[in-house]
Amino acid sequence: MRPALVLICLAAALAAPTLFAQPGPIHFRYAPIPFTLENGEQGKTFIPETMAGGLAVFDYDNDGDLDIFFTNGAPLPGLRKTSPEHWDRLFANDGRGRFTDVTEQAGLHGSCYDTAAAVADYDNDGDKDLFVGGVHCYTLYRNNGDGTFTGITREAGLSAEDPEFGPLWAIGGVWADFDNDGWLDLFVVNYLRWAPELEKPCPGYCHPKYYPATPNRLYHNNRDGTFTDVSEASGIRAHPGKGMGGAAADYDGDGDVDVFVTNDKMFNFLFENLGRLRFREVAFEAGVALPEHAMEISGMGADFRDFDNDGRPDIVFVALDGETFPLFRNAGGGSFEELTNRSGLAFQSNSMAGYGPGLFDFDNDGWKDLFVSRGHVQSPDMRGQWTIEQHNTVFRNRANGRFQALTGEAGFTAEPPKRHRGAGFGDFNGDGLIDVVVSALKAPAEVWINDSPGGDHWLELDLVGTKSNRDAVGAVVKVVTSAGTQYNHVATSMGYGSASAGPLHFGLGPAETADLVEIRWPSGRLQRLRSVRADRVLRVEEPAAADR
Repeated sequence: MRPALVLICLAAALAAPTLFAQPGPIHFRYAPIPFTLENGEQGKTFIPETMAGGLAVFDYDNDGDLDIFFTNGAPLPGLRKTSPEHWDRLFANDGRGRFTDVTEQAGLHGSCYDTAAAVADYDNDGDKDLFVGGVHCYTLYRNNGDGTFTGITREAGLSAEDPEFGPLWAIGGVWADFDNDGWLDLFVVNYLRWAPELEKPCPGYCHPKYYPATPNRLYHNNRDGTFTDVSEASGIRAHPGKGMGGAAADYDGDGDVDVFVTNDKMFNFLFENLGRLRFREVAFEAGVALPEHAMEISGMGADFRDFDNDGRPDIVFVALDGETFPLFRNAGGGSFEELTNRSGLAFQSNSMAGYGPGLFDFDNDGWKDLFVSRGHVQSPDMRGQWTIEQHNTVFRNRANGRFQALTGEAGFTAEPPKRHRGAGFGDFNGDGLIDVVVSALKAPAEVWINDSPGGDHWLELDLVGTKSNRDAVGAVVKVVTSAGTQYNHVATSMGYGSASAGPLHFGLGPAETADLVEIRWPSGRLQRLRSVRADRVLRVEEPAAADR
């Protein structure tokens, strides 16, 4: 069982220095889970085959344990599931990191060629709901609170059909309260325009240049179970792209959640939230449109979190071999500086192909490390030119602006290399260490249980909004210990087509107590908790009034 959840509401204030703890070793052990991603490949190299694999980590039944949902493919070119081998799958956690298939009971087998999952309590009823994106298909599932889900896509006002661009292919979803009204809106990351007749006679999978771009979509939550498409009015629709990853954070500190989108062989987008559901695309102004060499790369998944503990969310995304894994430090004032070379990521990742990144503190030393699910985009027929199957890698944050790549040292070579895709994160067995689940094309999925030595302390915050959205998406948290200060924010969408909706995790190093936990809720209310005991999941409810 996970540690008991404690409902608490306190007040305090404290300043703090910067963390200086030294990182410890990171290690994982493999645990099987009975799911194989069926991508429908038959040797014809339809591009959806290589872009499958999104997943979600969330507590679907409110029992305190993190469960796992996998999207799955379908026969091509039909795009519709025809047998159980293509079903999406939901696995319930027993609290010890052991999983049971509950797909049929939950009603989540799906019907489309699905590629992405996004999780949030969009109706503020206390149960986490699920958006599933796929090729020419959007599906919204309402959590009924009894272990089952109901598909309500049409009734809710969501549709993958576009009058100008045709059917859209959703490859990601980002839930956030973009207008700060206490209800979560949905940003859908769409990939390129695809149909069987658009395929060219390419060696392997065709370059993205052969397919037209499509716009992303923004749906405003009407607070009654329905959504309104505000893509045009918001300014989002004016920027067609070939989206591969989406992540949200308030990068400029103005109280509004912004969105970063990676594009495949195009410049990236950074949508600055101007308030009132209006956005301005500022990637070039902010310095994150392209890496410093100014070449368009195969932008895959992304994460948007503070890796250097300065209180400002940074950006990392991954790409293919020869393109590196770009890292952008938030310099304040609305701009970023690229640290890919200085951090050591350029040299270490140059031979790697990545899909799903995630910034989490895997060794509980107070510094977020970078996990990357790895595998090449090209088909197995191209093995003579590229390394198609690859091992996953974790880059340890050395607390000095540099990262150290760990692959075999982290235990990942215990399994054969694969074409890994989506990745999700959370503490599956309640030991205070962040575990990982990864999908792989035409291969069994992998659960990696974190068994890192060191015994450092930790704290997880399960935030419950009252005036803010119930999931507290967008809440910014500062944690102060005797070692220093660190920051994180609540966001469930990260990596490639995936979501991780567990409690907000902080490694505390040797500290047995957090001197201060400061929460800035999306409503603007500020809450301070003093002398918070470590090594537990702490449930914190948004107070009726802000602390003074």
